[in-house]
Amino acid sequence: MSSSFALILSDKRIRIPTVTLVALAFTYASTVPYQSIIGINELGLSNGTYSALVFLSAIVNVTTSLTLGIWSDRLKERRPLVLALSVAGIIGFGSIAVIHSPAVFIFSTLLLVPMSNSTYSLLFASLRARTNQMDRGRAAAITATVRALFSGSWALAPGLIGLYLVNSPSMTPAYGIAAVASLICFCLYFFFAPGNGTAGPAADQTGFFASLKRIFMPYVLARVVVISLLFGLQRLNGMLSPLIITHAAGGTVVDVGFMAGLTAFLEMPFMVMWGMAQRRFRTAHVLAFGALIYCSYLMLLGFASARWHVYALLLLNACGAAAILSVPITYLQDLIADRPGLGSSLISLNSFIGTGIAAGLFAFGTSLTDYSGTAFVGAAAGLAAIGALLYLESSRRQARQPA
Repeated sequence: MSSSFALILSDKRIRIPTVTLVALAFTYASTVPYQSIIGINELGLSNGTYSALVFLSAIVNVTTSLTLGIWSDRLKERRPLVLALSVAGIIGFGSIAVIHSPAVFIFSTLLLVPMSNSTYSLLFASLRARTNQMDRGRAAAITATVRALFSGSWALAPGLIGLYLVNSPSMTPAYGIAAVASLICFCLYFFFAPGNGTAGPAADQTGFFASLKRIFMPYVLARVVVISLLFGLQRLNGMLSPLIITHAAGGTVVDVGFMAGLTAFLEMPFMVMWGMAQRRFRTAHVLAFGALIYCSYLMLLGFASARWHVYALLLLNACGAAAILSVPITYLQDLIADRPGLGSSLISLNSFIGTGIAAGLFAFGTSLTDYSGTAFVGAAAGLAAIGALLYLESSRRQARQPA
């Protein structure tokens, strides 16, 4: 862990994207918890309109990430793209904070905010361009450490912002904080990253559609879908755990908030641990083991009938979630290792598909049983995904063996 931190601090091409990611986390953490409150309660959007807005903004996000990921591999450096996306964040978040209008909220949430969110995969592309020059184990450890720092910022921000806005009649000032965070991202890349985040010794000049075609190759797409199913388990838990806590376990919304914050903090050391494990073991096997832990957590969550049951599962939850959130970054980038931008754009695609899968599992499970039973459905789906992942990796190894 200390060696990973030392490399992050000493290498400018790693340090600047890392610090920018920490700042970027505040744009997510200061707005996501309050977006529905502002859209529905304060601005009067209907539930149907808000749901459509969230779905369409997710499409814009994944489309932007894929497009810019391909484009970034063709540029000599990614700095101009990061600066442009930061400006989108400044305008998008800032306009919601200043102009209390449904039209402004819809426009910014639909277009500018998803563009800003695409900075996430672009920054990991910059990191990958640098770590491609290192051995696999060290690169994976650095990626996991950076993701842990991102989680730490994510965990810290909501509580601080909640305290700041506790007596505020509106939650829109949270978007002002996100705008300031976007401004910090812009300043970091404008003043401290000249020549940072280069595409490599020679920028790739493959055509756009030829690059996009690589994503839909069976070898890549099958693995993206499997990883998305594992990611969907974490999103499914985000839907289920508050409901199980407040229903089957007899807890309150205070328990929901406390569990969410504490889990996010505990994910940090576990993410570093999983990164270190990738130095000794194959990434797919590390991910499979972490996902197995998470499936065990979901299974036990389905049996929870008291608050202490949920709290007793805290470490299991954080350990498994840390693997599902951090290890796939390296795994997905490895699928298209020669194209850091294109490979990193798979992170957004994974998130998009995973969120859809989580919604489908939630709808399917709750149509058959209660919230606790739906946790069992999620665990079963996760075990199937682990089996598929190990089968795909076994098939790849056999294909590489000489006849």
